[in-house]
Amino acid sequence: MNTMLADNQKSIGKIINHSLYFTVLLAVFSTQSLMVNNNPFTFANEAINNGANITQDKVEEQTRSLTEEKQRWESMLRQRYRNGAILTLTDGVKHIRMVKYINGRPVKINIVEVNTKINPNIEIAPQLASTNLKHRATIRTIASRNNSIAAVNGTYFKPQNGVPLGTLMINRKVYTGPIYNRVAMGIGKNEFKMAQVQFDSTLKAGRQSLKIDNINQPRMLSTYTLLYTKDWGQTSPTPPKYGVNIAIKDNKITNISYGSTTIPDDGYVISGPKSKLEPFFNAKKIELDIKMVPEWENINHIISGGPYLIKDGAVYIDVNAQKLGAITGKNPRTAIGYTANNEFIMLTVDGREHASVGMTLGELARMMKSFGCINAMNLDGGGSTVMYVKGRVVNSPAQKGGIPISNALTISERTRIAYE
Repeated sequence: MNTMLADNQKSIGKIINHSLYFTVLLAVFSTQSLMVNNNPFTFANEAINNGANITQDKVEEQTRSLTEEKQRWESMLRQRYRNGAILTLTDGVKHIRMVKYINGRPVKINIVEVNTKINPNIEIAPQLASTNLKHRATIRTIASRNNSIAAVNGTYFKPQNGVPLGTLMINRKVYTGPIYNRVAMGIGKNEFKMAQVQFDSTLKAGRQSLKIDNINQPRMLSTYTLLYTKDWGQTSPTPPKYGVNIAIKDNKITNISYGSTTIPDDGYVISGPKSKLEPFFNAKKIELDIKMVPEWENINHIISGGPYLIKDGAVYIDVNAQKLGAITGKNPRTAIGYTANNEFIMLTVDGREHASVGMTLGELARMMKSFGCINAMNLDGGGSTVMYVKGRVVNSPAQKGGIPISNALTISERTRIAYE
C-alpha cells in the first residue's frame, strides 16, 4: 500500500510540473480518485462537467424561484381582487376588471398590476404628449408611440397649453419642477419611492450664488427666479415687473432681455427680479446645479400628483396642504401605488354616470390600502381619467377615447435581444 501511494505521488508531481492548470483541477479530486486514474485529461473533463452541473443547478434554482414567485403572486392576486376578472397582458402584467358597491351604488374599476420580479423587461415610465411641453394628445397616441402595453393619464396640467403642473422627470432628465410641495412617485428598475419632492437648484458665478425656484413652470410669484429650457418651447415667458431674462449657453450669458427671450439650443434662460440677476451680468463663467430633494438613488423617473392616499401603510389624505380642495367629492379617479413586495398598481375609477358613481378620495384611499399598497397617491382625475390596455381604452371616460392629455404613465416591455 505504501509503495502504491509513493508511485501515485510521483505521477502527480509530473502532472503538476506539466501544467499549473491541472493543479487546480487535481485539487478537486480525492486521493482515492487519483489512485484509480492518473490521466490529467480525464480530470479536466470531469472538472468541466462538474462546472456544467453547477451552472445547471443555478439555472434550476432560478427557475424554481421564478415558479414560486409566480405561484405566490397568482395566489395573492386572487385574494386581492376577489370577484374581479384577471387577465394576463404579458409575463408580470395583469389587467383586472371589477365592480364594487359602495353604499349600494356601483363603481367600475380597472386595474393594472405589475410584478417586475417575474419580468425584468417591463418598464414603467411617464411619457410626454410631444417633445415640447406645450402639447396634448390622446392616451392612445401617447401609448402607441411608445409601444406601451398599458397606460393611464399622468400629472395635472395647464388646460390652456398642456404644460405639466408638478414634478416630471423622465430618464433622469428633469422636465418640470414641483408645485405646492405635492407628492410624487419615484420609479426605478426594481423599486419605487414616494415623498413630497422639492426643487433644490442653484445658479453660481464665482462667489455669487442664487437659488432657482422652479423649472419650466408658470410663474406664481413675481419674486421667483425661474429656469426655462428648450423643452418649454422656442422662447421663454416675459420676466416679471422689474425683472429681466438672461440667456445662457456654454456657461456664458448670450443675451439680456426685458421681454420674451429665445432659449438657446443646449442652453437655458433664467427669468427673475433684476435685483437678483444683475450681479451675474458680467460673470465670465456661470454654472447651474440642478437637484431634486430627496436625492433618490436608482430612480430613473419621477411623476407627481396629489394628494397622498396611503403614506407608510396608513390612510393619509392631505388635500388642503397640497391645495387640492377642488377635487373632493365623488369623481372619476386615477391612482398609483406599490405594495411591500414592490408590486406596482395603477387604476382608474369611472364616475359621473348611473353605472358608476365614482369615489371620494377617502374611498379611493381605503381601496388602495385593501389592495396592499404601502404608499399610494392620486393622479389627475375627473375628465382626464383614462386607461389604455393593448390598443384600446378600457374604462368609460366622459369623452370617448379620453380627452387630449399632457402626459401618461406607461407600461412597456423592452425588446429581448438574443446573442449568438
